[in-house]
Amino acid sequence: MSDVRELLGRAAEDAGHPVISTEVVYARAARVRRRRRAAVSAVAVCAVAAGAFALPGLTAGPEDSPRTASVAAPVAADGDRAERVAALLPDGVGALQQVSLAQIIKNATPAQAKEKYYGPLDGQYAVRRDGGVGYLTITLQSAKFLEKKRGGFPPEADLCHPGNGEPAPTDCVREALPDGRVLTLWSDAMEYGAGTLRWGPELVARLTLKDGSELAVRDSTGFESDRSQGPLLKTPPLTREQLRALVLRPELVAKK
Repeated sequence: MSDVRELLGRAAEDAGHPVISTEVVYARAARVRRRRRAAVSAVAVCAVAAGAFALPGLTAGPEDSPRTASVAAPVAADGDRAERVAALLPDGVGALQQVSLAQIIKNATPAQAKEKYYGPLDGQYAVRRDGGVGYLTITLQSAKFLEKKRGGFPPEADLCHPGNGEPAPTDCVREALPDGRVLTLWSDAMEYGAGTLRWGPELVARLTLKDGSELAVRDSTGFESDRSQGPLLKTPPLTREQLRALVLRPELVAKK
């Protein structure tokens, strides 16, 4: 239900799509997952297809001091995003570095991986802590984009109770905020079968705004692969409470 298909990728609205985008990578994974579920009703299987996750030979750099931010070259002209996100995080989270998952996962070139972000702090961020590497991804999507993407899926739908044949998310809590926004948080063990790349456990948050737009944040312990950037974190970069606090920060949805 959390599915990487909607949390890591965001194609540019009303603009040209990158040749290889995170949206394409995880949309492919979602299609395979749906086919497997249709064939094996007793087991919830997600598509982490081997062909969809070919990693380049990237290695982790030296550990930075906590809450420092550096930028994995090249990430266009958005280098200050990592510093701005790091400033919103509590002490002890780890060293934040803006990265391109399209380059890491698909070996895309900078030109192929270039994305036009909708939100002011949208992006993918590696979090280095205690020798491990996890990831925070921030994705704001407009109501118009979501309508095209989801069709008739209503923005007010209860994500904790999918009602479409998919299992309910684990530890899912739906919170209707006083101002009309809806916040949903859940856990995902990411146990979706074998593959050349396996994601570790994560926390997921989605905030539906009053105008129908949606902010999604993925709080991942990282991935395991022979060419991963580092071992999994023991826990997601942010606790559940810290993730909730981050998603509710106005800086993530403020107009540019």
